[in-house]
Amino acid sequence: MIRPTKHKTPRRAAPKKPSSNQKDPVGVYCRVRPLGVEDEECCIEVISNTTIQLHAPDGLKANRNGEFKETQYSFKKVFCIKTSQMELFQDVAKPLVDDLIHSKNGLLFTYGVTGSGKTFTMTGSPGQGGLLPRSLDMIFNSVGPYQAKRFVLKTDDKNGMEVQNQVDALLERQKRENQPTVVPKTPSRQRLDPEFADMINPEEACRADGVDEDSSYSVFVSYIEIYNNYIYDLLEEAPYDPIKPKPPQSKLLREDQNHNMYVAGCTEVEVKSTEEAFEVFWRGQKKRRIANTQLNRESSRSHSVFIIKLAQAPLDADGDNILQDKNQVSVSQLCLVDLAGSERTSRTRAEGSRLREAGNINQSLMTLRTCIEVLRENQMCGTNKMVPYRDSKVTHLFKNYFDGEGKVRMVVCVNPKADDYEETMLVMRFAEMTQEVEVARPVDRPICGLAAGRRQKNQAFKDELSRRLEERGGPVNTESTQSVMHQLLQNLPPLPASEITDPHDDVTLPRLIEVLEKRHKIRQMMTQEYNRAADMLKSMLQELDSSLVSKENLIQDQRGQLGEKDKTLHSQKTEIDRLEKKSKMLEYKIEILQKTTNIYEDDKRTLQQELESREQRLQREQTEKRRMEQRMQGMVQDTKHKWEKECERRVCAKQLEMQNKLWVKDEKLKQLKAIVTESKTPSDHGPAPDKHQRPAPDKPQRPSRERDRVPAKRSASPSPVPTGPPVRAVHRRSHSAGGERWVDHKPSSNVELDTVMQPILGSNAIKVSAPSEKALAKCDKYMLTHQDVASDGEIQTKLIKGEVFKTRGGGQAVQFTDIETLRQELPTGPSRKRRSSEGNTAQGGDRMEGDWTDVETRCSMAVEMRAGSNLGPGYQHHGHQKRRKP
Repeated sequence: MIRPTKHKTPRRAAPKKPSSNQKDPVGVYCRVRPLGVEDEECCIEVISNTTIQLHAPDGLKANRNGEFKETQYSFKKVFCIKTSQMELFQDVAKPLVDDLIHSKNGLLFTYGVTGSGKTFTMTGSPGQGGLLPRSLDMIFNSVGPYQAKRFVLKTDDKNGMEVQNQVDALLERQKRENQPTVVPKTPSRQRLDPEFADMINPEEACRADGVDEDSSYSVFVSYIEIYNNYIYDLLEEAPYDPIKPKPPQSKLLREDQNHNMYVAGCTEVEVKSTEEAFEVFWRGQKKRRIANTQLNRESSRSHSVFIIKLAQAPLDADGDNILQDKNQVSVSQLCLVDLAGSERTSRTRAEGSRLREAGNINQSLMTLRTCIEVLRENQMCGTNKMVPYRDSKVTHLFKNYFDGEGKVRMVVCVNPKADDYEETMLVMRFAEMTQEVEVARPVDRPICGLAAGRRQKNQAFKDELSRRLEERGGPVNTESTQSVMHQLLQNLPPLPASEITDPHDDVTLPRLIEVLEKRHKIRQMMTQEYNRAADMLKSMLQELDSSLVSKENLIQDQRGQLGEKDKTLHSQKTEIDRLEKKSKMLEYKIEILQKTTNIYEDDKRTLQQELESREQRLQREQTEKRRMEQRMQGMVQDTKHKWEKECERRVCAKQLEMQNKLWVKDEKLKQLKAIVTESKTPSDHGPAPDKHQRPAPDKPQRPSRERDRVPAKRSASPSPVPTGPPVRAVHRRSHSAGGERWVDHKPSSNVELDTVMQPILGSNAIKVSAPSEKALAKCDKYMLTHQDVASDGEIQTKLIKGEVFKTRGGGQAVQFTDIETLRQELPTGPSRKRRSSEGNTAQGGDRMEGDWTDVETRCSMAVEMRAGSNLGPGYQHHGHQKRRKP
């Protein structure tokens, strides 16, 4: 047995929308707001009613040549600063309201930089109503007489419309009246809302032409905001919990069976008058998120969408009731969008939540620009790129309008001040690009097949019927009259048979005469009774008439009193209206002041916290500065003391060096004098006296270091005293050869030099490559081996020696006392010119006492100096033997 295969249920095809080959470009208008300060620099100039010119402000160069670049932008119409709200409504919003009444959709949104007047253009202020209140007023002025009773047309949860009969609508009205509801009561026409009464001047009221009188209308409004890319219902009434308040729940976007986008679960309120609709709008406006920024005191932090939905249902053939067919109900809607202003965080100085809000606002506006760019590219280049509507809730909600579901219009609001030049230029470029996008023109809805003029004919019939009844003196009930006549006829005696068959019949006629006489008597009795009753009724009527006259007189008196009370009541109502208006205005001002106070308090707390943190930081910096000053003063004192000692030592060394040079010169002169004297003495006048037995000439004594030096203040060891002639001085051994225990500090970066002269520290010396506190604690002497490059390019080694002693705190300190310098030179250096005196001395075969000076200038190999002593470069030891002259 072969089982039949199961086929999948075919998917329901989407309803085909009527296509229209005609397309209209997006209508873009420009409105320039006035400057806040008259002397402020302006960067926008209105050239004509369709063109504006944008020029760079002073201090901003627009091109590379350093010249100011001026650009012009064209719009469908430009509104200057003197344009009234009524003129703007006539050109921008009134055609959209006409289309709404004729079952066509519309989208109007304001776009611009923050603080450019978008909210004022959309909402307005007392005395200057914006596009939204004027649109509501025009709708109710047009369809007001043709509105259906409340709850006859009812919205469902799937963006559709249901039709209820009169009984169900009456029951639902009674149910809503008996329980608390979010639907406000419709205010009376005699007592207008004082706040809204000042919005629109009655002389500026508008009315649409060509309204279908054979239909009934119902108006539904909803108000949402898109905050941080989440949708919130501003009309949703949630129970308030003061202990644990719940945040508002975000809504989702859905697609209905006609592939139109709508907000699921959004509150839709049926309104019956302009005042009631504006009252609903104002209730939602109080929940909208606004904040204080650097550029605007009340900056909108979300995109607000006010949706006006108009349901139109045809009347039945009699023109009396609504046709009970929901497929015949047409629904059109007008969306009024107030976009949040684009802003730069560098100018608003936004932080925290304000910074996050600004980022989401700019991101949604950037998505809108991207969608417009892709639509423009697809239309101009013939491509079929996917438009990223889903990247933002704003574009996703209104994607049907760009696909041909209605007209799209945009009002670009600009602020002419020079500070907004760069942002305004970006707005102008986006507006210019938006004008190139074309949207399919919406087609007309099909008309109901019933005869036209049904309502008018039904009304004419009712008027004629009431007129005729009034002419007859009131309504006449014919059925009751016939029943009374039939009862009277039954009370009379019945007539006998009156047919005569025999001419000699004498019974029938007398019998008939007798019955007629009885009837006549009964009739006379009835007539008498009727006359008696009529007289009684007449007397009663006269009594009633007299009492009625007296009552009428009483009523007249009471009417006079009531008139006086009406006048008093009217004056009281006028006063109450005035007080209510004043109270509304004061409440509005109080609310604004309260918001401003809260904002200022938040700013005050933030500034106080910042001030406290800065004061703490300043105190820390001052403490650190004082500590640093004390440290620097100590360092300056130490450095000053150190350099004073160093300068004193250098001056002493320089003085001793100059004295040594002077002594050497004197010695040389004396030697030269002695040589000259010997050469003049005749050699044949006797034998020359022995050199060793000759008395030594009187030589000036060489300046001594011990005699001339300034005693060192911190030197721990005595300076050596040279004994005997300086040329015969014996080499002095290094001080490091004592019996003390030494710390030999040789850094690891030193170079090993195989020199003859090496310090001898003994076997018990501790060798370290870095300073060690343990090693210093065990020794009483310290030596640091330091190497550097001399001026001639050779390596010289310095042995810095000191004594170790304990401090009061229990540590060790080193006081440096001696410095030994070891320097190497190549023995094959360039030869120096010998003095003539040396040749004469060499011929004699004996050396003079001043020959050591020549060796000093040529073969000096090492110098030993004690720190703090006055020994100069004249007191030296030589490691090489002097070369004798040939």
